[in-house]
Amino acid sequence: MTVNSDIGVVPTYKSNPVVFVYRTEPPLHEDTYTIAKQMEKEVRILCWVLTCPKNLESKARHVKNTWAKRCNKVIYISSKENSTFPTVGVNVSEGREHLTTKTMRAFRYVYENHLNDADWFLKADDDTFVVVENLRYLLSKYSPKDPIFLGQRFQRHVKQGYYSGGAGYVLSKESLSRFVRDGLNTGKCNETGEWEDVDVGACMEALGIKLRNSTDSKGRSRFHCFAPEIHLMGRYPNGHRGWEPDVRNGTDTISEYAITFHHVRPDNMYVYEFLLYHIRPFGIHFKYITE
Repeated sequence: MTVNSDIGVVPTYKSNPVVFVYRTEPPLHEDTYTIAKQMEKEVRILCWVLTCPKNLESKARHVKNTWAKRCNKVIYISSKENSTFPTVGVNVSEGREHLTTKTMRAFRYVYENHLNDADWFLKADDDTFVVVENLRYLLSKYSPKDPIFLGQRFQRHVKQGYYSGGAGYVLSKESLSRFVRDGLNTGKCNETGEWEDVDVGACMEALGIKLRNSTDSKGRSRFHCFAPEIHLMGRYPNGHRGWEPDVRNGTDTISEYAITFHHVRPDNMYVYEFLLYHIRPFGIHFKYITE
């Protein structure tokens, strides 16, 4: 079992490497596939995935094989460089006590080397599953020139709250620029510690970058710090309700355009991939629905 002070005790699993054979035909019907491909050009997302040397084959490999290929650009951030995977090494010791430093160096690396490669910058863990098309749909309502910051809001430690690191959070190009240029490079923001999401949130607050509401028009959640079954059944760890402002469960509480789920087992990365992109109930046509 793994203890996380934000969410209590959550299960961990061991998984053998998975061999996944992809179908050769396009996974999406032509009507929706066309829209998704167009949005891929218009809403450019750089995804950077936080991982470590011991997780490259057990976790990060399965992210790479599934959802990450839908990002416009993907970078795997680790403590050490690995030219074969590949990963970018940010020269920091592994361990939770160095997590803030690792994250801040990752953001600085992305800012210094890839700022113009995308308009939006997503941070995700190596056990987070992301529906990238749904993220693009959410971001299409905003301009990357504005200081936009989105994720799943937790309500402790930072006055305006902060976004769960495990659920993933996304910064506009303007937010990333301010974060590094005005926050990290000036010493205004903390670069050491073990709670990266809290420290990122505190930095954003210090810079005057407000948290935005990421729920859909019906108030349903898009970013999730647990796997789908936890949010569906309400089997949250003890104490979690003190962290999230509005903890609910059931199918009516999760957006049909859900974006992320955390604590996803490696095998389930492929299960989600298959259910989302390859299975269709015959006789039911899913139209493009705007909110």
